[in-house]
Amino acid sequence: MTDKDLAGTRAPGPSHLRDLSRAACEQLLSEHVVGRVGFCGAAGPVIVPVNYRLYDEQVVFRTSPYGMLSELRRRTPVAFEVDGIDEPAETGWDVLGCGFAEAVTGDYPLSQLWRTGPTPWAAGTRSLFIAITLTTLSGRSVRGPFAD
Repeated sequence: MTDKDLAGTRAPGPSHLRDLSRAACEQLLSEHVVGRVGFCGAAGPVIVPVNYRLYDEQVVFRTSPYGMLSELRRRTPVAFEVDGIDEPAETGWDVLGCGFAEAVTGDYPLSQLWRTGPTPWAAGTRSLFIAITLTTLSGRSVRGPFAD
């Protein structure tokens, strides 16, 4: 039997947390397409997954002009998170940005975004582009005590 087989009986060792540089956070954001937007909506705090892409140093996603995320068309404080977790390996990373979301309204950015994405996985009309300007960006990686 290994230590992993005895998960309920082993004494935990120290985990290994490491802060990520801003450049590493930006790299991770650029490599992924799914994240979560958190904000205080009309019904209270919400966290919603979105398909996104980085465009002009902003996180941009498309949503329905009538859904919950359409509340972000007006300048709204938000948090944005992307992470990767490998439970069997007991490793992971997390990138968290805070800033302001608002609708993309300029003709040039909109024409560019219609050509290059992001492409929502959700069906239905997703014609409202929301851009998040990040004022802070931080991240961490973790390797658990029994990670290889």
